[in-house]
Amino acid sequence: MHLFITLTPQKELELPVHYNHLVQAAVYGTIDPELAVFLHDKGYESGSRRFKLFTFSRVSGRFEANRDKNTLRFTGDVSLTLSSPVNDFCQSIANGFLTRGQIRLGSHFAEVKAVTVRQFTVRGEKVLLRTLSPVVAYSTMRRLDGRKYTCYFQPGDPDYSGLIENNLRKKYQAFFNREAPPGEVKVRKTGNLKMNLVNYKGTIIKGYSGLMELTGPTELLQMAVDGGLGGKNAQGFGCVEMVVSGNEQF
Repeated sequence: MHLFITLTPQKELELPVHYNHLVQAAVYGTIDPELAVFLHDKGYESGSRRFKLFTFSRVSGRFEANRDKNTLRFTGDVSLTLSSPVNDFCQSIANGFLTRGQIRLGSHFAEVKAVTVRQFTVRGEKVLLRTLSPVVAYSTMRRLDGRKYTCYFQPGDPDYSGLIENNLRKKYQAFFNREAPPGEVKVRKTGNLKMNLVNYKGTIIKGYSGLMELTGPTELLQMAVDGGLGGKNAQGFGCVEMVVSGNEQF
């Protein structure tokens, strides 16, 4: 389920260029405290992996970049999209926004102007997705000296689809507590993709944004739409919206 939030800043909204952690803090501060503790400390488990099963978009609106301060100054209303397969999360975040009437982003406050809810339903085994925040696919590896490092992949790399599929299967198992249906997930870029480098609390994360076509089991495609595509979703990556699905022509 997707929630589209329209916000009216009380003053001009000025955010650091890398603001994901501020939106994440606003999400945890808006939902029910018990749910926030569960998601932050535990989440949904699949083996050794834990998933928050929510994601969010970039902040969208007219802005001016200040290179000297490394900030973005938004003018007028801004919008934010959140998505999750967890009904309790969607209900809690919607109630929180509407009840509080405002959210805090860093040192700035914005009034909640509107909350719109939409369920994108995947029909069939093919879907075209538009990214609302960069999609991240990565693997942790070891150097010869034993130190770990993170290797990021892009659509078209030999391991990319496999990483996306494995991530979706684990999310599905964590949420439904059963094995995901059989079938291979394939990711194909449609048109040009943009590489994005995001500094999240001192860590540089590489992701890609644009249009992506996914084929595979309907249930896993639905998880991608609702729970996010790729990794690091709760940090503001992999939020997508469905363009067309099933037998519709791309």
